[in-house]
Amino acid sequence: MKANKLAIIEERASIGIGAMIVFIAMVLVAGIAASVLVQTSSKLEMQALRTGQETIAEVASGIKVNGVDGHNTSGKIDKMVISISLNAGSPNVDLSQAIVEISDSTNKFVLAYGNDVTNSSSIDGNIYDITAFGSSTTFDIIALHDADSSCTSSKPIMNYGDHVIFAINSTAVFGGLSPRSNVGGLIISEEGAPGILGFDTPPSFSTEIVALQ
Repeated sequence: MKANKLAIIEERASIGIGAMIVFIAMVLVAGIAASVLVQTSSKLEMQALRTGQETIAEVASGIKVNGVDGHNTSGKIDKMVISISLNAGSPNVDLSQAIVEISDSTNKFVLAYGNDVTNSSSIDGNIYDITAFGSSTTFDIIALHDADSSCTSSKPIMNYGDHVIFAINSTAVFGGLSPRSNVGGLIISEEGAPGILGFDTPPSFSTEIVALQ
């Protein structure tokens, strides 16, 4: 009789130990699952935050083209000035990292910053008289309004409210632009919306300065 009672007690003890092992295993699995969920949630939150910041930067920042004028010499546009500013809400833009993609429907060119900034104080009357108009592969910058003097040759930083001109030597780039030329392109900064170029030159050039866009 005693032997049977001992067997029953041992069996119940084994069952209890087994149940405890299963319970501990379930707790461990639940803990691991919770840890994985927390890590996944953190990663998703970080990714959502990064995506939101990138979307805001893309939509609410970038360069705006205010106008394009050209200089007429002997029936061809030999120089172009592209007036730009920043979109509302845009952070500062490093113009040394900007590029200009421009095409005359026959050839497409990519121009980089030519390491030259002309301040408005250096301009004596005619903006086209300055020599810094870039080359066949570069554009130069004219800072018309730069209140904090942040737009320098070594680091041309453009702030909201600044008025800057990209100076392009269209003779070096295109061999000059003739009447009825179709021109298009983009001014692309590191982030944000690009400035859009798009115009047809007039059928004839009757003045020295020609409004193009």
